[in-house]
Amino acid sequence: MEGKKKQVGRPYLENGKRNRKISVRFSEEEFSTIVSLERLLGLKRTDIIRKRVLEVSLPLIFDGRSVLASIDQIGLELSRTGNNINQLARYANILNKQRVLSPVIFTRYSKELDKHSLLLKSLNLEIRRMLRLMGS
Repeated sequence: MEGKKKQVGRPYLENGKRNRKISVRFSEEEFSTIVSLERLLGLKRTDIIRKRVLEVSLPLIFDGRSVLASIDQIGLELSRTGNNINQLARYANILNKQRVLSPVIFTRYSKELDKHSLLLKSLNLEIRRMLRLMGS
């Protein structure tokens, strides 16, 4: 242990060290746009500018409001189909107790279940899309 020195602090970065600086001036309007992007995306200003300049092919900005609106719409449709499924199940139980259950109820019930599963898949896709966009 005599020859070893205790390492203190963070190790030096071998590759990818950012040691060059560029100064840029913005107008008040441009700066307020960057600040609003910073709030909307949850990224630092330097990351926003770096992504915009260096990763032009990737979409930097995703409209969170439109994604949330589509998720909200899908959630509303899920609620409606869930309500329809519940009503059909209750109606089928009533008809089954009276021993007059018809196959039409089963057909309608299976259609509503299919619609519900498709809505769940689309909700899953929207959430994945939002997470991908947030990660980039």
